[in-house]
Amino acid sequence: MKRIVILGAGESGAGAAVLAKKEGFDVFVSDMSKIADKYKNMMDDHHIEWEEGHHTEEKILNADEIVKSPGIPETAPMVKKAIEKGIHIISEIEFAGRYTNSKMICITGSNGKTTTTSLIYHIFKEAGYDVGLAGNIGNSLALQVAEDPHAYYIIELSSFQLDNMYDFRANIAILLNITPDHLDRYNFEMQNYVDAKMRIIQNQTPQDAFIYWADDPIIKRELEKYDIKAIQYPFAELKEKGVIGYIEEGQYKIEKPQPFNMEQESLSLTGKHNIYNSLAAGIASDVAGIKNEEIRKSLSDFPGVEHRLEKVCMVRGVQYINDSKATNVDACWYALEAMKTKVILIIGGKDKGNDYEPIKPLVKEKCSGLVYLGADNQKLHDNFDNMGIPVRDTHSMKECMQACYEMAKPGETVLLSPCCASFDLFKNMEDRGEQFKELARSL
Repeated sequence: MKRIVILGAGESGAGAAVLAKKEGFDVFVSDMSKIADKYKNMMDDHHIEWEEGHHTEEKILNADEIVKSPGIPETAPMVKKAIEKGIHIISEIEFAGRYTNSKMICITGSNGKTTTTSLIYHIFKEAGYDVGLAGNIGNSLALQVAEDPHAYYIIELSSFQLDNMYDFRANIAILLNITPDHLDRYNFEMQNYVDAKMRIIQNQTPQDAFIYWADDPIIKRELEKYDIKAIQYPFAELKEKGVIGYIEEGQYKIEKPQPFNMEQESLSLTGKHNIYNSLAAGIASDVAGIKNEEIRKSLSDFPGVEHRLEKVCMVRGVQYINDSKATNVDACWYALEAMKTKVILIIGGKDKGNDYEPIKPLVKEKCSGLVYLGADNQKLHDNFDNMGIPVRDTHSMKECMQACYEMAKPGETVLLSPCCASFDLFKNMEDRGEQFKELARSL
């Protein structure tokens, strides 16, 4: 009996364990942190052996294969030992893909992944397709394959998940953009991160589709290096040579496989970045054979994604917007670009090797105040203090919201769009957004 060891017992790890057990493997799960009760119960129900708070080396390094949580870096001591021993390490998505022939619609990019994935899922679901949501959002793909299989899966893929994918094939691959992110995980080498993102197209065949943003300079450069087998569906903001999705004279247009158009004003998502997300989603749905009227309806009634440019409340004439998902500089750029009023910008957190230069022109144009929110805000002081904009230094959400309340004038917007990861002061990005919303509503 082959032995599968799973490192990390969160959503992906627990799901992979259940699938491995179902497929007859000898399964062991190990997590250096405390395991959530729901995952302990899930593993106990399936008679899967697990441990928390430590790694037992002899129970791990006898594995035939290891399924690693995307949150665990390759520099983790146990992972390094496994690599030295020559044990093959894969992601939960790679493992799950071996046990299903369902159609895989896979989305990656530095920004817009969650919105685009959620929008595609919304379109497929509303059109009556048998569809599951997986990857960075939704339920574990492995768990769905084991216990709740679907004909289609819409999968949001991070660079960390793509790193440990080898034979998995995306029937429809979507690459939204590539801008600097997670460089701390890639030895601060941008090309390492770019290479991870480009893995989305590996193993694609002439029967598959590759949808991408044609105006992205890094994607443009990288495509010259690859022999792409899939049918290509490039999109751009405006009509240009070769692109099949674009905006023209206020019309949202897709040229193929089936021609489609609708009024841009009818799209439920607003802002330039959401034009790209909506184009990618529309093309993917078109490729999958969904009828035009179904696509049109869903593009116009999609409710949006929590923690992404989410309007929270109006207090004393000030609009509060939660964009906690903006964990890199590019995402913050798009958020600022979408703002129509003067902004008090909340920025800061765990820096991932950020270069703040790209947002400085928009900060200068749009911001009437900056509120730094982090355990260590020195890099923010170094970058923004000399811009002549009032700044406040805060180290908790309560302190931050008090500063915003004092600084914001009626008609302005308080925007949480932090550019950074949340792990210095918060459990995660969702915790940061929830605290922002709760405190905004209580002002």
